[in-house]
Amino acid sequence: MDIHEGHRDRLKKLFMEQGLDCFDDYKVLELLLFYALPRRDTNPIAHELINRFDSLEAVFEAPADELAKVPGIGSGAITLIKLVPELSRRCAISKARPDKYIDSSEKAGTYLVPRYMLERDEVVYVICLDAANRLLCCKELFRGAANTTEISIRKIAELALAKNASGIIISHNHTSGIALPSAEDDATTKLLKETLNRIGIRLIDHIIVAGDDFISMADSGLL
Repeated sequence: MDIHEGHRDRLKKLFMEQGLDCFDDYKVLELLLFYALPRRDTNPIAHELINRFDSLEAVFEAPADELAKVPGIGSGAITLIKLVPELSRRCAISKARPDKYIDSSEKAGTYLVPRYMLERDEVVYVICLDAANRLLCCKELFRGAANTTEISIRKIAELALAKNASGIIISHNHTSGIALPSAEDDATTKLLKETLNRIGIRLIDHIIVAGDDFISMADSGLL
């Protein structure tokens, strides 16, 4: 067994016994990169990643083309680094899945917030519910700016009708990090509510998400 193999075994054993709390950030990356670079000393690569991007979080959020500029990083390592936050997002979404019903703004917000993890674009989700507030579907309907408010509302109504929904919850994120509704949010919500009312579908809530925070427009008296 060479010196690198012995070091790897010790680091793996330490992780299995104590978890990551005793690891410096560069050691977290060093351990992770074992599985993409089986014959390389990953210690200097891990140090370079932290030095270049300043934090563990920034490494995982870095674009693939920026990661590729780090000496020793190949496509396998980039894929592994990008996979970690996506796995975390998928696990958070799975954990937040409701039993069957979304019958409160708290349940709606808890269900929706993980879906916006890692998002840099504005994204609109629509939750369709039956008359008992049972979840029928949750669908990403728009990414980035929709062409017009009228087109957006039409597509939301079409989805609700296709799913035979009695009510919907709409959500979008504020990439600014502030969840407060804007004047445009208020106007669009009111127009959407009026349109849905005409076809017998309730607009139950509009949830605005920013990071780990969310605001319910229904709870705020804006619906």
